[in-house]
Amino acid sequence: MLIPVILSGGAGTRLWPVSREAHPKPFIVLPDGQSLMQKTLLRAAALKPEAILTITNRDYFFITRDAYAEVALAPAIVLDYLLEPAGRNTAPAIAAGALRLREQFGDAAIMLVLPSDHLISDVAGFADAVLAATKLAEQGYLVTFGIAPTGAETGFGYIEADQARKLGGAGLAVRRFVEKPSRAKAEEYLASGRYYWNSGMFCFRVGDFLSELARCAPPVSQAVLAAWQATPRKQMPVAIDADAFARIADISVDYAVMEKAERVAVVPGRFDWSDIGSWQALGDLVPADAAGNRVQGEAVLVDTKDCFVRSEDRLVATLGVHNLLVVDTPDALLVADRSRAQDVKAIVQRLKADGHESARLHRTVHRPWGTYTVLEEGPRFKIKRIVVKPGASLSLQYHHRRSEHWVVVSGSARIVNGAHEILLAADQSSYIPAGTAHRLANPGEVDCVMIEVQSGDYLGEDDIVRLEDNYGRS
Repeated sequence: MLIPVILSGGAGTRLWPVSREAHPKPFIVLPDGQSLMQKTLLRAAALKPEAILTITNRDYFFITRDAYAEVALAPAIVLDYLLEPAGRNTAPAIAAGALRLREQFGDAAIMLVLPSDHLISDVAGFADAVLAATKLAEQGYLVTFGIAPTGAETGFGYIEADQARKLGGAGLAVRRFVEKPSRAKAEEYLASGRYYWNSGMFCFRVGDFLSELARCAPPVSQAVLAAWQATPRKQMPVAIDADAFARIADISVDYAVMEKAERVAVVPGRFDWSDIGSWQALGDLVPADAAGNRVQGEAVLVDTKDCFVRSEDRLVATLGVHNLLVVDTPDALLVADRSRAQDVKAIVQRLKADGHESARLHRTVHRPWGTYTVLEEGPRFKIKRIVVKPGASLSLQYHHRRSEHWVVVSGSARIVNGAHEILLAADQSSYIPAGTAHRLANPGEVDCVMIEVQSGDYLGEDDIVRLEDNYGRS
């Protein structure tokens, strides 16, 4: 039995300002209208498994669930979730997933580990590689997928294969894993023909992986098992115990297991593959014009060559420039030389060091109940557009230092305002003084859209005291 396990936890800092901590790379919508997360789900579903397990951060569960709901899957496929309280790298995540699958399907179940942020168009070629990997996994191998390098790439890890030791019809024995190399080493690897890019995809039996984890990394194995034993599993989705999980080492599955395991095989992927690791890679998905420019959104380009321009809400104009990345979002603009695409993460590091909110949040922020968009803010005021999904509700809460005025634009709203419960229709409003317990719910069948005007001496998002919440937030 093959069970795809989708890992969704990477921040994608090189794709800032579109990818941010609260809405990261897997949820970026590509030019064809689907996100990387959705494409990964569909690729896994094409294998016709009984179930698909997604391992993600607690904060991403509702975004993931909503993204999955937008694509059509066979009704027979069960979607299961395992929620991490914080990122601890791939080894703890995969180990926890293996323990989940062991309980459900036993040690003989084969888990196919898929990062959620890869792009593969050749689904048939991918399925062929998975079939080959499955056959090797049934023989007790821990299998990884290698990508034949198309250049001397320094941004990927490499796998050295033993070309003389063929395993089955498509596999090769692995000699060693190599970290991201220098340019000279990458060129040497490319010329040798023995090396493959490490795709970060794996296939193995649950029992074999857990046994090798216990042998190769006993402290990690013991810590993950302790976290699993401390995790309540009756409530869905299963959320791993936070205190126990925090005690697990932050370590990749390559370091913890794959580099030390004895029976490791690589299946060379005969399919297209990209980890969409930079704006250069994402820009390559957009057709180029005669001057080598690639454009998403509305742009006017004059005397411009070899540029990538992405605009979400407004016109971008360029004049007399070449080889630039221009990525415009409602609250942040990136302008960079295309040769520095891999270095965008340095901007995010600077923003985090400065405590700047744009490293974490977009102007439009996704919540379990819907979204809010900051329209304008200044001294002592902030204006938001709030969209609440049908049947959803915000937490019962109050604020110490701000009051709020709600105006319904469309749909209907059921409001708790202190001791009163009020039903509001379009063009009606309610004022909530600071310190007053309040709640907003949508009792209708269409989105409730409203404008919120905040006023006070402090308007930060951390001035929220939740009294009740439907989504398990403290």
